[in-house]
Amino acid sequence: MGKRYYCDYCDRSFQDNLHNRKKHLNGVQHHRAKKAWFDNFRDAATFLNEERTKEPCRKFLQTGQCVFGTSCRFSHLSERHMKMLEQKIDDEKRQKEDPDQDGSSTERSIDEWLSRREKKLAALTSGRVLKMEEEECAENIEIPPYLLSIPDLPPSLHPPPTGGWRVTLHNEWG
Repeated sequence: MGKRYYCDYCDRSFQDNLHNRKKHLNGVQHHRAKKAWFDNFRDAATFLNEERTKEPCRKFLQTGQCVFGTSCRFSHLSERHMKMLEQKIDDEKRQKEDPDQDGSSTERSIDEWLSRREKKLAALTSGRVLKMEEEECAENIEIPPYLLSIPDLPPSLHPPPTGGWRVTLHNEWG
């Protein structure tokens, strides 16, 4: 039977030899399927710019359908959809410029938390920590809230109880 070549873009397989593969990869169907695949990952700004350069599709505006579908050379977006897309692009730009605009700037990054934790542990092991600092560490455990919101968080990542863990001695075995 021989080897078979499977094209992920076209969802099609055929006998793998130089002639068949070359014919398929240069074919119109493959090029359309590949373009459609990569179009799924375009950003909104690129999509909006392309749609603005196109004229509106009269058939789509009249009937709401077009026989050419996504390969139509005319735009199928209404003015309302273009405005919504512009709003989405503006929101994305604002989010990129200031990711902490929604008041989450009080949250510290995990890197800051880890560096503070390392400093505290280093101070504890060197014996330089005063009694007051130990109490402060126990009372003021700062764990980023987004870590606590993770479902099924392992118990080792949960903060210790306020009174500390109970130590129970097991004298009897068996």
